[in-house]
Amino acid sequence: MYVSARTDYAVRAMLAVTAEHPRLVKAAGLAAVQEIPLSFLQGILLDLRRAGLLHSHRGVDGGYALARPAEDITVGDVVRAVGGALTTVRGLPTSTATYHGAAVALHDVWIAVEAAIEGVVDHKTLAELSTISVKRN
Repeated sequence: MYVSARTDYAVRAMLAVTAEHPRLVKAAGLAAVQEIPLSFLQGILLDLRRAGLLHSHRGVDGGYALARPAEDITVGDVVRAVGGALTTVRGLPTSTATYHGAAVALHDVWIAVEAAIEGVVDHKTLAELSTISVKRN
């Protein structure tokens, strides 16, 4: 699995918002603390809001907050919100990969890879990661 900078930034941003819950988090402050370029982060926050993972509040006292409890948001939710499918084969959904002859069994390998990745990212919540990071500090 390739984790792009966009995906990494999105998960880090969501964890930072989780850590500040229930306080609102301003994009500029989030960008500074997480060392994410603000212009890049703004697009990520928009995607996270459109996916129903964040709420935005306007105004001087505005900012971002989780749209759902941290226990209900998985890393997989965040990854899909900013990057689409978890796995692809040649840029297409893994399930559509077809092979012939000696490579026919390769389809099952890619499906197993996808299932393994889903098994990790769809079962690790922001709440769990926040608890882990608090214990490490």
